[in-house]
Order: sequence, then structure tokens, then C-alpha cells
Amino acid sequence: MAIALLVIGGALDQTGGWYEGIALAEKLNAAVMAPPFEGRPGFPETHPLFQGELLSAAASVCKQLQGYDLVVVIGAPVFRYYPWSRGEYLPKGTRLVHITDNPEEAARAVAGDSILSDPARACATLVELLPKATRSAPEPRTPTPVPQVKEKITADYLYYTVAKLRPKNSVITQESLSSLGPLRDRLPTSEPRSFFSMFSGVLGYGLPAACGVALAERDLGTNRKVISLQGDGATQYVIQAFWNAAQQKLPILFIILRNHEYCILKSFSNYLVAPNVPGFDLPGIDTVQLAKGYGCDGDYVSKPGELEAAINKGLAAKGPYVLQVEVDAAVPALLGKIGPRTQYSVIH
Repeated sequence: MAIALLVIGGALDQTGGWYEGIALAEKLNAAVMAPPFEGRPGFPETHPLFQGELLSAAASVCKQLQGYDLVVVIGAPVFRYYPWSRGEYLPKGTRLVHITDNPEEAARAVAGDSILSDPARACATLVELLPKATRSAPEPRTPTPVPQVKEKITADYLYYTVAKLRPKNSVITQESLSSLGPLRDRLPTSEPRSFFSMFSGVLGYGLPAACGVALAERDLGTNRKVISLQGDGATQYVIQAFWNAAQQKLPILFIILRNHEYCILKSFSNYLVAPNVPGFDLPGIDTVQLAKGYGCDGDYVSKPGELEAAINKGLAAKGPYVLQVEVDAAVPALLGKIGPRTQYSVIH
């Protein structure tokens, strides 16, 4: 029996097919991965069949697809490759089938055969037509160990703490690209419509996205708490979104990772062998004071031992609350290594 991999994208969640995707994966006992640069999950990342995210460089994706006879991409492009890296698109002998409702994605797919179809309806139909697989399910991923408490707060420790304290039904929005790998690792999505990021790359997405999600939650009557995770560099693009949050009294906890630099661009410059590019250091920015000028409340935290209390205070706020967290300023490699829990790049 062919060894199959399902690569499930955000269009499945957008078209209401979250549970159909689960049913298909379970009927096939197939491994599931998320595509690179995907703005929202289409499959629960806490499910035992979930195997992580595909990297965003062609050679790395090809390596991750080794061993699969059939790859079925549902509700996502094939693939968002960035930055460019030389390599084959598919392993030799691997067949790829692409199911999408977007004819432009079908036209520009670099490999495989594309089928135009509603992703949710396609999954539901395949569940009806396909026999139950007799293959063994893939081994679940190894749980991530608890992070060590260091002198400075690391992004990994911050996300671990947010995961421990967040309300079960809260919604995550994010624009913290230099630490996106540990963010997705520590804050896996288990429910539909619960994680929102940019598809590909959109500068300034995070703050207004948090406001839009909170407004949608209000309109729907669900009123889930929104937690916005932002780098201090990305925050500067559409900082006036704090005013919208304050005027609308939106229940958003904005957590600003303050590393005093535009870290993701430093990662890019290192990858492109163009070090010491000017303008990437961001000293002297006080995001809390800026947010207070727009009408938001907020505070600061820099010590690991004070982090939980600071997050709980922000979660308890009725309106928008801005928490600036001083984090370690280490610049990560742009493309991560493939391993048991590192199947991501910092930019996805």
C-alpha cells in the first residue's frame, strides 16, 4: 500500500472543512503536515497524525517528502517557496495531487496534478468513497520538553508560558516572524478559526488582524479572548491599530516581544551574506507609552519570575492591554534544520 502524506492548508478551515479533513486523515491513517507560509491551520496540530510544518525552501521540502509515494495537497499552494534555494521539488518516484478551489494556484503549481474543487467538499467525498486504510498510523511527534528558565526571557519560554495560561477558547494572532517556529511549536492549534497569521508575508498584518478577529468574535457573539503576539519591529508598521482597539474596547492582550531590533531582517541579511545592514537596530522605542497615547493600558516585564503574573494581569483586562516583554535578542538562522521537533523555518 502506498505511503501517503496529506498537506492540509488554511482553505480547508476557510471553507468549513476542518472536521472533514480530520475524518479523511483518520480513514487513511495518513501523516498530515502543514504547508509553508500558511496563514491559518486547516488541521489540528495537536492531533496524533500531525507531523509538523513543511519548510519553505524547495530542497528542504523535497527532503521532508522523502519516503512518501503519494502527497495530496489540500487547500494550499504547491508550495510557497521562500527564500530561493536550489533543489528538486519532489523526490524521485513521489506523485503529488493538488486539490484547490483557486485556479491561479492550480496554474502556478510547480509540480503534480491539480484538481479544481471545494476543499471541504472534496474531503467529505473522499471519506465516503475511500476504504478504511489498513496501514499503521505514523508515530506521533515527540513532545517538546519544558524550556529551561534562563536569566533573560526567551521567546520559547514566553510562548510556553502563554500556552500554560491562555484561556482554552482564546484566539492567537501573530506577527513575530523571527520566532515563528517555537511559537507554532508551543502554541499548537486544536480548534478551527483559532490561529491567524499572514499567508506568505504581509508587513504590518498583526495588529490590525487582532482587531479584526476581535470585532468578528463580537459580531458572532463568541467573544473569545484574542492574544496578539508581535515583534517590536513588526509593531511599527500599523501601530495606529492600538487606537482602533481602544475606541472599540476590544478584549485583546497584545504581547510585544522587545528585542530592540528587526530580528527577521537580520536573519535575512545573514542568509544573503549581507551582514551589518543599517537600520535593523531599534533602540529607544517604548511601545507601552505609544499604546497609552492611543488609549490602551499596559505594562512591562523583563524577568522570567514575573512573567506569569504579568500575563495573567493582561488576560484579566476587559479592554485592550499591551504587555511589552524584554526577550533575548539572539538572531536565529533563517532556515531551520529538519529534526523531530524542528520541521520549520523561522519564517515558514
